[in-house]
Amino acid sequence: MPFHTGHPMPPQDTRIFNVLFFSIFAAVTGVGIVVPLLPVFARDLGAGGFAIGMLFGVFSIARTVFIPVFGRASDRRGRKPFIVGGMLGYAIISLAFVAANSVPALIVLRFFQGLASAMMMPVLQAYVGDITPEGREGFTMGHFNLATFAGLSLGPLMGGVLSDHWNIDAAFVMMGLLALFGFLACALLLPPTRSETALRRGIPPIAWRRLVRDTGIRSLFAFRLAYTAGIGVIWGFLPIYADQRFEPGAAAIGLLIMTGVLVSGLLHVPMGYLADRLNKPFMVMGGGLLASAALLGFTWADSFAEMLLGSVAFGMGGGIAMPALMGMAVQKGVHVDAMGSVMSLLTMAHSLGMLTGALLAGIAMDWFELTWAFPVGALIMLGGIAAFRYWHTDAPAPAGEAAPLD
Repeated sequence: MPFHTGHPMPPQDTRIFNVLFFSIFAAVTGVGIVVPLLPVFARDLGAGGFAIGMLFGVFSIARTVFIPVFGRASDRRGRKPFIVGGMLGYAIISLAFVAANSVPALIVLRFFQGLASAMMMPVLQAYVGDITPEGREGFTMGHFNLATFAGLSLGPLMGGVLSDHWNIDAAFVMMGLLALFGFLACALLLPPTRSETALRRGIPPIAWRRLVRDTGIRSLFAFRLAYTAGIGVIWGFLPIYADQRFEPGAAAIGLLIMTGVLVSGLLHVPMGYLADRLNKPFMVMGGGLLASAALLGFTWADSFAEMLLGSVAFGMGGGIAMPALMGMAVQKGVHVDAMGSVMSLLTMAHSLGMLTGALLAGIAMDWFELTWAFPVGALIMLGGIAAFRYWHTDAPAPAGEAAPLD
C-alpha cells in the first residue's frame, strides 16, 4: 500500500517513502520465509533448546553491538549508503544459508545477518522519520510498519509452502532474491545522499549520555524490548510447540506465525491514525496487556485452532501498541534532532528483546518443559509495561509530545 500524495507530504518525499516501503517489504518477506523453518531445521540438525535460542539470540547480539554505530553514523553521513549496504549484505548472506549443514554454521550466518540488519533497519526508520509531516507521526510510522508486518505475515506462509513442495534450500534462495530486489530498488531509486534532510541541517547529533538519561526514551526502550521478547518466544518456540502437540505440517506452522503478524500489520494504519488523536501511552499499555494475555493463552491451548486465536490476540496487542510507540519515538527524534540515534536505540531494544525472549525461553525449555517458555514471555511483557508506565510518568513532555499519564 504506497503512501499516496494526497497526504500532506511533498511529492519527492512520497516517492522516497514508497521506495523504502516496497524495499523493506521485499527484504522482510524474505526473512519471514525462513523464520518458522529455522527452529525445526536446527532441531533436526541436533540443536537443543539453548542452541535454538542462540540461533535467534546471536542475530540480536550482532544487532545490539552494531546498531548504535550505524544509526549514529547515518546522522552524520546520510541514510542511503547504510540502507543499500545492508540490503546487499542480506542478499549475500541469505544465499550462503544454502551451504550451511550444521548448527554452528547456522549460528555464524545468523550473526552476520544481524550485522546486515543493524546497518539498514534503524536507518530506514530514521529516513521515514525525517520525511514525516508534523502531527502525522503515528499514521506515517504505522503505514511504514505495515510493510514489515505484511512481509513477516506473507513470508512464513511462503516458506511453509516452499519447504513442503521442495525443501528448505528453496526458501533460502527466495530470501536472497527478495533482498536483492530491495538492494536494487534503493540503489537506483533513492535520491543522492547529499539531498537528505539529516545532512542538510548540518547539526551534530546529541551526545549519547543525554539520550540514555532521557526518561521518555527509557520508557520507549523498555516497552519495545519487552514486546519483542514476546516475539522471540513465539518465533523461536511456538513452531516446535505446535509441531510436538498437533503435527500440523510446515505450511500450517507458517500460517500460525503469519496470522499474528498479519493481524498486527493490518491494524497499524488505523491504529496509527487513532494514535495521532488519542492518548498514545494508554494505547501502548493496553496493547501490551493484550499481548501478555495472549502469551499465557498458548500454555492453555488444547487445539491448533486455539493457538491461532492466541496468535491473533498477540497480533492485536502489537497492532494497538506499536504505532503509538513509534509515533512517540518520531516526536522524540524531532525534539532532540537525532532521529537516527533515537531509532537506533529502539532497534537495539528490539534486538535485546529477541535475545532475552529466545534465551530465557530456551533455558525454561531445557530446565523445565517447553510450555514454560510462554509464561516467561508474559512476565517479561508485564515488566516492560510497568517500566514504561514508571518512566513515562516521570518524563517531561516537550512541545508536540504526549503528556505524562498523570
